[in-house]
Amino acid sequence: MSATEKVKGPASYFPSIEKTYGQPIEHWKEIIRAQDGKAHMQIVAFLKETHGLGHGHANALVAATLAETKS
Repeated sequence: MSATEKVKGPASYFPSIEKTYGQPIEHWKEIIRAQDGKAHMQIVAFLKETHGLGHGHANALVAATLAETKS
């Protein structure tokens, strides 16, 4: 992707997530991967309740992470 292309989808939230919560995206992805077997919205709820993430940020992280594991 060139520097002039706008990032779309869940990854468009990543800069804001890193700035807001002070952790790199990989930190959150590791936490999400550890929730193996849970449904998307269960993981979103976990991130919100346990780590204080907003719904949009949690949802974007979960969507991006789970998309990586699908074949």
